[in-house]
Order: sequence, then C-alpha cells, then structure tokens
Amino acid sequence: MAVTSNDVQKLFLQAILSRRILSQQLAAKIWEKCIEAVKAANETLDIEYRNDRNSWDAFVTKINDALNPLDLEFSRLLDEVNGTEIYGVVNRKGDEIAQMATEYSALEIAYFKAVVEQIMLAPNESFSVSSLAALREVNSLKSSMTKSQAEATLSSFVAKGWLVKSRRGRYSLSTRTILELQPYLRSTYESEITECTICMEIVTRGIACYTPNCQTRMHTHCFNNYRRRNHQCPACKEDWTAGNNLSKLRPVGEAAFKDGQDQGRRRVPRKSTEEQEDADGEGENADEKDDEKDDDVVADPEPSQSEPSGKGKGKGKGKGKKKATRDESMEVDDKDEDEEEDSPPPRTRRKSSRR
Repeated sequence: MAVTSNDVQKLFLQAILSRRILSQQLAAKIWEKCIEAVKAANETLDIEYRNDRNSWDAFVTKINDALNPLDLEFSRLLDEVNGTEIYGVVNRKGDEIAQMATEYSALEIAYFKAVVEQIMLAPNESFSVSSLAALREVNSLKSSMTKSQAEATLSSFVAKGWLVKSRRGRYSLSTRTILELQPYLRSTYESEITECTICMEIVTRGIACYTPNCQTRMHTHCFNNYRRRNHQCPACKEDWTAGNNLSKLRPVGEAAFKDGQDQGRRRVPRKSTEEQEDADGEGENADEKDDEKDDDVVADPEPSQSEPSGKGKGKGKGKGKKKATRDESMEVDDKDEDEEEDSPPPRTRRKSSRR
C-alpha cells in the first residue's frame, strides 16, 4: 500500500492517543517527526513542516476533522499557573465521564467522582482535599473498597494525570481533568464553578479581588499578564497597586485552605432554587395524600383473646388502604365471590362523626 500525505495525520493521531495530553511544543515536535517519517517512506511526497502558528492551527483543524466522526476533539487549554499551552484528546460525548471508562472500573470511577465532588465543594474556594478526606470518601460508595485499594487508586489518578498531589499531601484537579471533563464539571457543579474574568475558563488556582462582593477571579498566569498593563480591578475598579493592596488579594486554590476545614461532616452539593421548590411541592403532596388516607379508613385494633385467632390474621396488612366502594365490590369475579363466602373479609369501622 502506497504511503500518502494522509499518513502524517494517522501517525500523529496514534502518537497523541497514546499520551492523551501533552504540551503544544511537544505536539508540534511529534508533527515534525511524523512528516519526516512519511517522507522517508515516500521521497516523492512534497510535504513541508513549518514552525509557525498559522500552519499549526491549520494542521489541528485537519486533525479535528478526522476525529469528529468519533466524537473526539484535539482540544486546547492553558495551564492555570504558568500558562503553558496544553493539548489533549477530549471525548465530547454527553455521557458522564466517559473518558475514564476505558481506564478504570465502575467502582474506581465512582470513587473518582466522589473525590472530585469534595474538591469542587471545598470551602473558601480552596478546591482541594487532604489525603485523609479523600480516603474517607470510600464510605460514600455503594460497593466496598478497602483503604489500601483507595490509596492505590488515588496514586493511579495522580500517575495518569487526573489529579495533582501537592507537597502538603492535598489533592486537586489537574489540567487534564479540567480539559477533558469540563462539560461534566460545568453541568454538575454549576453553582460552584468559578470562571476567570479574563479568559472565562474554570479557575481552581489563582487570585480573587479582596473587595467585598467583587466577583473578579483570575488564573495566576492571567493575573500576571493583566497587571503588566492594568492596575485596577476590571470589575470594581479598585487600585491594586496603591499602598499594600497587592498583598490583600485573596488566593484561589490550595493556598486558600485553612487548617481544620477538612474535618467534620462530608459536604454535599447545594440544591438549586428550582430543585428545592420541587422537593417542597412533593413533600406537601405526600402530606395531603396521608391526610386523605387517614380520613377514609381506620383499621380495627388487634383482636382480644376472646376472638378466634383466624379473624385477626391479615388485618394489619389492610391498614391505611382506602375504603372499597360498592361499585368496586360488584366488579369481582365469581371465584372471588366464592372465596368471600368461605372467609368474610376483615371488618373495618368508620370514624364516627360524633364524639
């Protein structure tokens, strides 16, 4: 089979799929090597590598055209801290964290989701959890997982780039997780998501304006670039360079964590206003139904010792059921009528209107 220029894309796709996530610099180098390999196999091909942005963007467009039928995308994101341009193959299917399905079991994915939930719900915009808090999440799983299994799974999450573990032993979201699971994070934790005021991407590491009620949040690299040209907060216009104001900027991420915040009960997502109203409505409907049942029928108390024991059987099961009407009793078949003649149904007494 003859080697063609399309084999450059095939070689490149094989290389990036084996890595899943890589820097733009490394990806461009792989592209160059793929061109060299194809030209070595077929010297008649006129393929030229150009190390410029326009050529790279055009090549990425071709790669995404090839990945689109597979619901995959060669997507880009900047590292929150240093601004390094990162690329990764992202699964754009709507199903929940389908990207991890080929790497981990259902139990391990459930554990990952539990840890991510605690990271997203971390107080004070710290977006991190301690090792102890992460291990404690095994108690929330429906299936059993031992502590040693959880430790091994956490190490695997870190080794494969799904989580980051700091020197303090705290876990946080990696660039890969934010890049590949962004639709899941935005839909699941809509009220907890914090966006950068500059680039509008998710922020889990950066700074926050110290002015009360100001919503300005920035990635570390976005803030460093912004303050080279601007001295005011883009939202509240507070002068950050006046006096000692720069030191007042609040951290976003692990630096915002305060001792003791991981202790106590497990955090759960807050219900939205619509969900709370639906829950309240369901509770009111349930109360109304209970009241209706109480008004309809009251079962006889347990039979006394003087009554035959056969009459008392099955009465407890009828408690709380609505009274059968005459029309309903007329619809039973002949077999039921024979059974009723042999053993009369349990008696019920109506509530008296008199006291």
